[in-house]
Amino acid sequence: MNKIIPTIATAALFAFASAAGAQEVAKPASDPIKAVSDTAEGRLAASIAELNALRDQIAAEKLPIATELTALEDRVTGLRKENERLTRLVDAGALEIAQIRQEIKARQDELGYVGNLLDEYARSFETRIGVGELQAVGATLTAAKEAPENKTLSTEQRFDLQTGFVDASIKRLFDAVGGSRFAGVGVDMLGTVANGQFALIGPVSLFRGDNGVSGIAVAQSGSDKPLIRPLEGEMAPLVGALVATGEGTLPLDPSRGGALKALVQKLNLVHIFIKGGPIMWPILVASILALGVVIERVIFLLNDRRLRSRRALNQFLGEVEKGNLDAAIQISHKTRDCIATTLGYALEHREHSLNDALDYAKSRTLKRFRRGIAILDTIITLAPLLGLLGTVTGMMGSFAVIGGDLSSPGAITGGIAEALIATAAGLGIAILCLLPFNYLNTRIEVIENELDSAGAHLRLAFEKVQAKSSRGHRGHGNETSVSAASVAGGA
Repeated sequence: MNKIIPTIATAALFAFASAAGAQEVAKPASDPIKAVSDTAEGRLAASIAELNALRDQIAAEKLPIATELTALEDRVTGLRKENERLTRLVDAGALEIAQIRQEIKARQDELGYVGNLLDEYARSFETRIGVGELQAVGATLTAAKEAPENKTLSTEQRFDLQTGFVDASIKRLFDAVGGSRFAGVGVDMLGTVANGQFALIGPVSLFRGDNGVSGIAVAQSGSDKPLIRPLEGEMAPLVGALVATGEGTLPLDPSRGGALKALVQKLNLVHIFIKGGPIMWPILVASILALGVVIERVIFLLNDRRLRSRRALNQFLGEVEKGNLDAAIQISHKTRDCIATTLGYALEHREHSLNDALDYAKSRTLKRFRRGIAILDTIITLAPLLGLLGTVTGMMGSFAVIGGDLSSPGAITGGIAEALIATAAGLGIAILCLLPFNYLNTRIEVIENELDSAGAHLRLAFEKVQAKSSRGHRGHGNETSVSAASVAGGA
């Protein structure tokens, strides 16, 4: 701006000088005019010189600016090329990112599919392992099963847990070749949790506890602690030595363990009795007492049926109808028929009243038939109550375990088993006693009806004999009176 102002001033001065020169031309020549002209020329020359200096200055300043402008234009061109290159890179990067995202999504889908397969494998693996083996791989299995549902874990961590379980299952597969052994916990028949060692030989799982208990390991529903069923006979020490040392002999089982399990799981009354608890002892006493009564009564009825003699009874009643009471009594003494014996006893003790004698004799006979019935009746009532008492004590034991240590489910199931076994034993004895009880009562009713029928027959026969005897005595008395009258008349 400062450079432009002198140039404008010089131009104005030049115009003023030109105007003055024109006026000077118009005027007549004179010295003052010449002086002014010279002055104007001098100023003009000075202005031209100044203008040239300004031109030189402008030319000197224009070159660096042009150079700087050229440099800036070159820089702009370079930046445009860089921009175009970066734009191409960004477009290529966006395309590559899209491809990477698609590939990541495909890998995530594959990983999800593999994860689902691993999850399904972990969940189905539990149903295929041997008894007690869950204690060896339980922690790894649980972690693999819970991994898909744990939102705090990353995908890599979940996958590591699942693949770690696969590694453990593959290792188990190699260990299973030729049999494997591992430490674990089992529950014996009394519900006691015992530490020991398992041995898997094919489909058979054997166990030997630190307390010396050894046998077949049988799965328990709802618990990873199997039930140990001991073996009997020569197999027991063989199993214990095999599990303890890993070497030994075991009988060949072509059924792949089925026969051995069937042998172990066979119903054993001794084990059931022991698991029933202390209440089983009074139930056992009641059952023995009931069995003794039933056997004695059956023998009594069979013997009575063998001794029954319809012929002797008919002879007895026939002699009574004939009036030969002494002969009838002798027949009742000789025979062992209960009906004839009862009637003979009543007839022999008829002094005061035949009916009273019959009732007493009948009660004596029925007392023999009713012997032991009261015991059966008591046992029928008592056995279910004892079973109910066993139920209460067993459940008390189970609740006591629940309130304490929950790590031994065998003790809880042992209390429940005690309750159920005691109840079943009590009900079973009551049911079994009810059948002979009703049968014996039926036989007593039959004998009672036969006694009533025979007693009624005896009463009728005896009344006929008495009636005949009374008529005979009255006729004999009339003949004596007539004879006396005749004798008196003759005199």
